[in-house]
Amino acid sequence: MNQAIQDFTQCKRLAVVGVSRTDAKFGNSAYRELKQRGYDVVPIHPEMQTFDGDKCFSDFKALPDPVEAALISLPPAHVPDVLRQAAQADIRNVWLQQGAESPEAIQLGQELGLKLAHGGCILMYAGPVKGFHAFHGWVWKLIGRY
Repeated sequence: MNQAIQDFTQCKRLAVVGVSRTDAKFGNSAYRELKQRGYDVVPIHPEMQTFDGDKCFSDFKALPDPVEAALISLPPAHVPDVLRQAAQADIRNVWLQQGAESPEAIQLGQELGLKLAHGGCILMYAGPVKGFHAFHGWVWKLIGRY
């Protein structure tokens, strides 16, 4: 496991950028699962007021208290702006969920000095890992990708 992944999973207060009104979106699943795993998660969406009964914030600047990390689950075209906003808010631990990654975003994250985790699913690493994600992690360890 690389250092960016280790650093990210040690953070306990996380912003989830990519919660949606569409329930089937991964950002929604990740938010709920991370909350169940004991993380203090904060939903970020530019137009929603609440998500799952929790106050939703329009961006990092709107947060009343800082977060340690940000999980980004957005289409790649939206990621560079969010990376810049994270850097401006002094959020250094950032996870680009599968599907949010692009070579441009990874390069920008490096240029901004972010600790950028990418290339895997957050739910395989943020403990306690169980069920399908534990099995998936075991397979990745077996083939040398974990």
